[in-house]
Amino acid sequence: MAYGSYYGEFPAYVSVAERRRRAARKVAQLRKQGHEPAPILLAPRGAIARTFWGKAWCENLETFADFASRLPRGRAYVRNGSVIDLQIAKGEVHALVSGSEIYDVTIAVAPLAAVRWKAVRKECAGQIGTVVELLSGKLSSAVMEKLCHRERGLFPSGKQIEMRCSCPDGAWLCKHLAAVLYGVGARLDEVPELLFTLRGVDGAELVAAAGDAGALMAAPGAGQDAIASEDLADIFGIELESAAAPEAARARRRSRSGAKAQPPPRRVVKPRRR
Repeated sequence: MAYGSYYGEFPAYVSVAERRRRAARKVAQLRKQGHEPAPILLAPRGAIARTFWGKAWCENLETFADFASRLPRGRAYVRNGSVIDLQIAKGEVHALVSGSEIYDVTIAVAPLAAVRWKAVRKECAGQIGTVVELLSGKLSSAVMEKLCHRERGLFPSGKQIEMRCSCPDGAWLCKHLAAVLYGVGARLDEVPELLFTLRGVDGAELVAAAGDAGALMAAPGAGQDAIASEDLADIFGIELESAAAPEAARARRRSRSGAKAQPPPRRVVKPRRR
C-alpha cells in the first residue's frame, strides 16, 4: 500500500509526525497478526549505543568508506524512532522502517569463517574468565582489540554484508538500510550475545579455556554481576553443571543406574579450645 504521492520515482516528503502515526498503525497491525515488533527506541538526543558491543559495532560501520555519505541520514532515522521492528537471526537482520512508506529491509551477514573464529579463540584463550565479562565488555584492552579488529575480529567487513530495501532509492545503501545498520548497534546494547548469533558462532567457546564449567559463573560475592547457570544456558544454549555440587550430580547418575547413592561428605566442626 502506498502512503504518499509520488514525484517521478520518489515519494513526496512526509513529516516525522506523520511517519510516527503510520508506524503506530503498522505496529498495531502486526500485533493483530500475532507478531510482536521489536522497535529501536533511543533517548532524545542520546547516543545510539552506550555499551562496549554497541559502540564497537557502530564504530566499525563508520570505518567503511563506501558507507560514509549515507550514514548521517541513517543516524537521523534511527534516532527519531523510524526503525519500528528489528529482528536478528543467524546470518540475517530483518527490519521495518517508517519512511514515506513502511519499507522492508533485509541485511544478510556472512558467517564468521571457521579459520578466523579458531584464530580468535586461540588469541583470547585464558583471557576471558566469565560469560559476564564477555557480554559486559569488562575485558582487557588487548582482548577488546582482538575481538574488534577489522580484519581478524568478530565484526563483518563491508564485502560480507548484502542489503535489500523495498524503497525506490537506487543507491546500494539507502537511509533506511543505514538506519537498520545503526539499529543493530543499539540492539547489541540490550542483547550483546546476538552478535554471536548473527555471525553464526558460539560465544561460550570464547570462555571454554577458563576451565571447569563452574568458572563460567561469577565468583561468590559478585553481587548483581553474578549470573546463574540456568541463565547461561538460556544465553548460549548450553547445559552447565554447578561446580559446587559435582557429588550430588554423580549421586543422581548412580541412582538412575541402580547403584546406591552415597550421602555427600559431612562438614565436621571441631570445638575451639578455651
